[in-house]
Amino acid sequence: MSIDHLDYELAEAVTASAPDQLRALADPLRSVLLDLVLERAATVRELSAAVGRPKSTVAHHVRVLTDAGLLRVVRTRRVKAIDERWYGRTGRRIDINPADPNIGHLTNLLAEAAAEAEPAARRDDLRSTSRHVRVPLEVVDEFWDRVLALADDLVRVPRAGETVFGFVAAFYPTDQPTLPEPDVADQERPPAGPPVAPAKTSAATTRAATTTTSISPVPAPTTRS
Repeated sequence: MSIDHLDYELAEAVTASAPDQLRALADPLRSVLLDLVLERAATVRELSAAVGRPKSTVAHHVRVLTDAGLLRVVRTRRVKAIDERWYGRTGRRIDINPADPNIGHLTNLLAEAAAEAEPAARRDDLRSTSRHVRVPLEVVDEFWDRVLALADDLVRVPRAGETVFGFVAAFYPTDQPTLPEPDVADQERPPAGPPVAPAKTSAATTRAATTTTSISPVPAPTTRS
């Protein structure tokens, strides 16, 4: 998908690994500010109106994100002897190394999403699905790259409507049980019972069946829980 609604340029991804970047990302309000400027560049005044917080508070958080290299000024305009600044992200996606010992709770986005989704679950307005699979790590890595690409496509879609939807995805190891390897003797054992002979039919009956039988397509099931 090539749609891109942003009114400023930014890198596809930046990596957050420095302590000041991790501290900046740990604050929930700063995460909201980063999400808002994925719609378009915004001033402190616009961000303050969006989150319902004082301009001085928002200006402080914007400065923290700017100092951490996660926000930047993308354009300015002179208004009554004051330079008004529009801020945008430095990267469309912010990658965090989960192996970094300084990350802590930052990588557990599932817990945050679960709390955020609770009201929708009570209203039966939650779309979710879950799977457990035993596959090699290489398969997980390849599938995860596809998930990230899909998420990138999602944030490129022009903003519209009245509802902000959340999306979260994750891979994680579990303690789910697995079947033992099959016994070689079981694999070589012939199937139980005599083979069933096909029913005898006349040539006329066979021709009639092949000319009159049709199969109607069955709609694929959808997943919603």
